[in-house]
Amino acid sequence: MKQDSPIVRLEVTEVRGSTPRDTGATMFVSSTESNGTIGGGQLEYLAVKKARQNLVSKEKDGTLDIFLGPEIGQCCGGRVKITFKTLDQAARKIVVAQVLADEQALPKVYIFGAGHVGRALADQFQHLPVHCILVDSRIEELNLSRARVERRVSTLPEAEVRSAPAGSAFIVLTHDHALDFLVTGEALARTDAVWVGMIGSATKKAKFTSFARAEWPALATDDLNCPIGATRSRDKRPSVIAAAVVSAVITAITCDTTIR
Repeated sequence: MKQDSPIVRLEVTEVRGSTPRDTGATMFVSSTESNGTIGGGQLEYLAVKKARQNLVSKEKDGTLDIFLGPEIGQCCGGRVKITFKTLDQAARKIVVAQVLADEQALPKVYIFGAGHVGRALADQFQHLPVHCILVDSRIEELNLSRARVERRVSTLPEAEVRSAPAGSAFIVLTHDHALDFLVTGEALARTDAVWVGMIGSATKKAKFTSFARAEWPALATDDLNCPIGATRSRDKRPSVIAAAVVSAVITAITCDTTIR
């Protein structure tokens, strides 16, 4: 969100019965963007619409009392009161700074390899509360991705691993097995990754383990996820594999576990 754009603060100030969010839930709305949530669905749609109407009419404050029933296509049965306040310049500055800080604090998910599965992963991670970085040396492959994620051209992916912040997740699926081994080894060597996975098979994991014993004798490989996306499903389409991997990574991130 931009400091020079008018912003409306929406806050749930009263709830009765069953509601998606409790009092104190807030979100911020400009004419083109929003940050946060007050519960989603028709409730949030109507609130955002009202906030943007306020921006057009220059109305600085207001309230909206919404019954969450069939009239608006919701079945919670509760009632929500939302208070609107158009922020002044000083308040906007604080809000924008906080939004930027929140974005910078998002867990980092590194995808090494912008092939079919890598792009499918980026497509799904873009909708989740992470900062996703798609890394490849092949700019033409990176350009095929339409996901709203960071795309990074790098001929030294191992350096990207070393400079990543603690608690990052690393998904390795490059176009070269030797490069997969190098990047995966660097990720495991950090010991502070929340999740490390490499595309492949049980045979590839065994080969990596042998490689690690020879090149990294002290490297622990027990926590390596390989193959990634392994489920009971027989469907091997990139989007299906990606869905299983995303689920595993998000679970690891939100459980706040780290590889030791």
